Amino acid sequence: MKTFYSLCVLLILLIVSQENTATAQADKNDISTIFNYVKISDSIASAGQIPYDQMSAVKEAGFDVVINLATVSESGNALEGFLVAEQGMTYINIPVPFGNPGLRDLDMFFDIMRTNKDRKVFVHCAANMRASVFVYLYRTLVEGVDEATAKADMDKVWDPTGSAAWDGLIKAAKAR
Repeated sequence: MKTFYSLCVLLILLIVSQENTATAQADKNDISTIFNYVKISDSIASAGQIPYDQMSAVKEAGFDVVINLATVSESGNALEGFLVAEQGMTYINIPVPFGNPGLRDLDMFFDIMRTNKDRKVFVHCAANMRASVFVYLYRTLVEGVDEATAKADMDKVWDPTGSAAWDGLIKAAKAR
């Protein structure tokens, strides 16, 4: 009888393990599972760091360009440029220091977004904080999207008014 129960427990564990593996595989192919993913429009999405094993999912979702606003990190994104290019996408890194975002970085981002306006663009950083602010400013200042709509997407990730550096960037960008 004890052997029967042991076999039942083992069978249940095996079934649960296979379901978890299938779920993990499904998650790997679903870009909405990337940390802080926000679909902005049919041509723009933003998120936190893309796990290496989800790079092909970004391509499969139709993205042509990946813009990384995070600073380089050997443990976090050192292979990203290679993996994006390996998928046939364009990779651009604008390393924006989180504690000191600048208008120069924002202007470069605007130029890249304008240049790629006919392509599907995936903008990310470590946690989608830099990316959400840059996308918000691009949408309001360049595309003319109304403030409430663009802010609602940014607010899904965070409220940058609590950061002097990011609130200052937003105010400086709007003031010019």
